[in-house]
Amino acid sequence: MKTTKSQKRISRHNRVRAKIKGDTARPRVAIYKSNKFTYAQVIDDATGKTLIAISDYAGKKGKSAKGTKTEKASLNGKALSEALKKKGIDAVVFDRGGFKYHGRVKALAEGLREAGIKL
Repeated sequence: MKTTKSQKRISRHNRVRAKIKGDTARPRVAIYKSNKFTYAQVIDDATGKTLIAISDYAGKKGKSAKGTKTEKASLNGKALSEALKKKGIDAVVFDRGGFKYHGRVKALAEGLREAGIKL
């Protein structure tokens, strides 16, 4: 049986998730990217709750930012870091979700770093 591209990504994600855990002091930032949008969630694995969720998807009638997908991902990283600082969090564990650390994933991580969040 052939494995699809998405099945391989999920398998890589499970391998990474076996090694990293987020807690209250240092939650996990989980990334997902579809063909159109980039999503990020800040998750406290100790309680199993999502603390913050952000994406460049603005809904059916919302206005989304202009620019390339990579530029939008970078803006997401900066916006996420502001939300983290409001909650008093200055360090996170980065979960790339089985994607390569490149392109949009890297741009989001760099956006977090630029705003002062430790990965």
